[in-house]
Amino acid sequence: MNKISQRTKGIVCILFAAFGFSMMTVFVRLAGDVPTAEKAFFRNFVAMLLVSVLLAVKRVPLKPRPGDWPLLAGRAVFGTIGMLLNFYAVDRLVLADANMLNKLSPFFAIIFSVFLLKERPTAVQIAGVFTALLGSALIIKPGFEGAPFVPSMAGFISGATAGLAYTFVRKLGTRGENSLRIVFYFSLFSTLLTLPFFMLSPVRLTDHQLLMLLLCGASACIGQFGITCAYLCAPAKEISVYDYSQILFAAALGYIFFRQVPDGWSVVGYVLICGAGVGMFLYNRHRDRMGH
Repeated sequence: MNKISQRTKGIVCILFAAFGFSMMTVFVRLAGDVPTAEKAFFRNFVAMLLVSVLLAVKRVPLKPRPGDWPLLAGRAVFGTIGMLLNFYAVDRLVLADANMLNKLSPFFAIIFSVFLLKERPTAVQIAGVFTALLGSALIIKPGFEGAPFVPSMAGFISGATAGLAYTFVRKLGTRGENSLRIVFYFSLFSTLLTLPFFMLSPVRLTDHQLLMLLLCGASACIGQFGITCAYLCAPAKEISVYDYSQILFAAALGYIFFRQVPDGWSVVGYVLICGAGVGMFLYNRHRDRMGH
């Protein structure tokens, strides 16, 4: 019952995260012509303020568990890289495309789990990874006329680095690290890294842009807490399939706010990536029931 309860908590958290991150990308785009690093600053500064309050209210000490510093650093560094690349892609691609490429993270998490968690992927998981990579190629469309290759590759790499970051989160979870501390140190690192760009920015923010960036930060808080709690509650192989709800949110929001409609190749890519994710989820559930 405890395992089922934890899995259910993970599913609920990941659905909240999917909606939060989808709204975040909408506000990133609505902020308009603001440098990527400045958008990232607001996204993390708001999260840092909120989590600082929660740490104080819950009296959670800032000092992490012994030996967790390297894992916290890995989560912060690679999570920040993934976030910056994702913001760059969001500003230049169809919203659903950018979100889909970032959602390659569970497949990369399988790859990185081999090295960080010493988990051995099954043949089905390996097939799923290759299927997802094929789907990403259809979204990136290398060599296709008019395809925005550089932003698409930025989105692809953002998925890889996010997968590595979430593998660090899972490793921290197995060691019993507090989720608030994980979010705090990620937000602190990202805020400090992007602060100089904000201070030296030649762009003077309008009231509308400032509001959009603050809402971006608030939405990111929902997503950040959701995804962190989700991967602390349950392994990625059990709950990651529900993360693809973000594509539905992103596609709907992209049409509502920007009248964006993905092209045919991208839709095929979505089907391959989501299909691979659903297939692995069903496979893992069947293995659990069979006692393997």
